[in-house]
Amino acid sequence: MQARERLIFALDVDTAAEAEHLVKLLADEVGVFKVGLELFVSAGPEVISRVRAAGARSIFLDLKLHDIPATMAAAARAAARLGVQMLTCHADQAGIFEGVDLGGAQLLGVTVLTSLGPDDLRNMGYQDELSDPQALVVHRARLAMAAGCHGVVCSGWEARAVRHALGPEALVVCPGIRLPGGQAQDQKRVMTPGGAVAAGASHIVVGRPIRTAENPAQAARQVINDIA
Repeated sequence: MQARERLIFALDVDTAAEAEHLVKLLADEVGVFKVGLELFVSAGPEVISRVRAAGARSIFLDLKLHDIPATMAAAARAAARLGVQMLTCHADQAGIFEGVDLGGAQLLGVTVLTSLGPDDLRNMGYQDELSDPQALVVHRARLAMAAGCHGVVCSGWEARAVRHALGPEALVVCPGIRLPGGQAQDQKRVMTPGGAVAAGASHIVVGRPIRTAENPAQAARQVINDIA
């Protein structure tokens, strides 16, 4: 892949108009545009067709599906009918999609959110061997791939271990990406674009460092240069 194809830009805004503006601004720089919960809930499913019409060639629908099997399968089929290229579920729920026709959508299992650290996992009740984020990420990544996922979502900190565990074909998508010197904000496990790709990421997700920049297109090119 070219460096730009590895860049997923998070459309973390709450109106379709804002999303369309960003897509038009960044379509020549960004390989994939991510629609997450904020935009999907506020603007509705039609936002997918609107960002596609604005120039998004590939769309990642990041809903992190997690529910009872019948609800999950129905939601996933509905998402796939929107024509998205990537779709997320929680990694420990991936097995329920066996036999579900998702069309051309690639299913990614979300392993451990980048906002969580060891203390958070211990407070959530995980035993010592799985309170290390990397251990839990690799464990869930293996479960997700065994259940038929095309790849997983993890932080750049775990990308090397996940790539080693899953092999060369799996998608390894890393959020929590910051340019050198950038602020971590509410993320705890962050890494630079180049660092994540060198560690084994197939794609990286970048939101605020591009969206809030004075010149978003230039910021996107900085990310691409770091990847390259």
